[in-house]
Amino acid sequence: MPGVGVKLYSVFFKFLLKQRLSNTGAPNNDGYGLISLGSNVSTPANASFVDGVATKDVNIDPFTSLSLRIFLPQSALPNHSRAVFLGKIESIDESGWESNSQQLDVRPSDGHGQAHGYQGYVPSNSEKNHKKLPVMIQFHGGAFVTGSKDSSANDIFCRRMAKACNVIVIAVGYRLALEHKCPAAYEDGFEALHWLAKQANLAECSKSATYIPAGFMYKGSDSYKELVDSFGDSALEPWIAAHGDVSRTIILGVSSGGNIADHVTRMTIRDASSIEPVKVVAQALMYPFFLGKVQTRSEIKLANTYFYDKASCLLAWKLFLPDEEFDLDHPAVNPLNSSREPLLKQMPPTLVVVAELDWMKDRAIAYAEALRKAGVDAPVLEYKDAVHEFATLDLLVKSRQAESCAEDMAIWIKKQIVAKGTEFSY
Repeated sequence: MPGVGVKLYSVFFKFLLKQRLSNTGAPNNDGYGLISLGSNVSTPANASFVDGVATKDVNIDPFTSLSLRIFLPQSALPNHSRAVFLGKIESIDESGWESNSQQLDVRPSDGHGQAHGYQGYVPSNSEKNHKKLPVMIQFHGGAFVTGSKDSSANDIFCRRMAKACNVIVIAVGYRLALEHKCPAAYEDGFEALHWLAKQANLAECSKSATYIPAGFMYKGSDSYKELVDSFGDSALEPWIAAHGDVSRTIILGVSSGGNIADHVTRMTIRDASSIEPVKVVAQALMYPFFLGKVQTRSEIKLANTYFYDKASCLLAWKLFLPDEEFDLDHPAVNPLNSSREPLLKQMPPTLVVVAELDWMKDRAIAYAEALRKAGVDAPVLEYKDAVHEFATLDLLVKSRQAESCAEDMAIWIKKQIVAKGTEFSY
């Protein structure tokens, strides 16, 4: 059973969550008319490699304020102690890559308290075929109404996954309910994949158009104008252009983010051509936010268990779904709704993580079983004495059980991204 500290924190957490869910009309200093949870405490991005991972925030849609946080492991650099600073351009070879790169030490400080910050790496002529890392798209939890891409707990978790899996993690700051109901979060998730595809296409164009993949483009050239016409006048993201292999993309979601991840994966299958060359090779769902009208054994037995109980989850769904669409067998809620598309057999390999004391666990296990019956690789990792969000909640994210979960997930994820050319095919 969980320790006394976890039990006490669970009572406090549920109180705050229910307050947040119930007081949607009361103005508050968080700007959303909702009571904030401790897990919303944010961690600033840091472009220096702290404990082997650098981070940066990128705004990709000015109309919806959709933003991403990129987690780049230092293993992406050809030499872990050196990086290339994209500032002064020495010369450009015929391929468009900078051939005489200026070097920058990537130590956290220059000795005077000023962080250098990693700007990006442009391969030299001899390094054009340097190894790139798979990309992981991550969706945080929070019952659709709280949490953020840059919360302290999510920052710790994403850093851990970036290092354990040796991938570039992109955490999505999707829109929250009540202000933005379903399908806003799903649309934001798919928009993040569109942005990723756009980055890959811009990077490829930059090579043939004598561009530097960091926004250093010749604005007076015809090639530049063609790029603007085709993709819009947006900066090329150097971390993704230089280090990301989008043909090996993994989608990972936590709690409500697990629900979003599954729906975004389905959207990629239905509209794969719009996100070329991005290929989703696998998805990982951590204690996904699924329900249904016919209750499972855990939904009956554990209805009043830790952190997210039946009452708070039902209220979260009422806030997330449009009023006229509230139904526990809604395709957004029940993963086994027969009207959901595409067919289960078309889904990519799916890892499901569940906690023994999570009241939603049986629904997630049933979904994995249905995927396996359809011929999809869908293993389940169940953790004894664990509670919902045991590996990602602010109080528990640094626990040994949370670290073990990340290590176990990394083993399976690495099998799915072992080599380019083995990716899942739609």
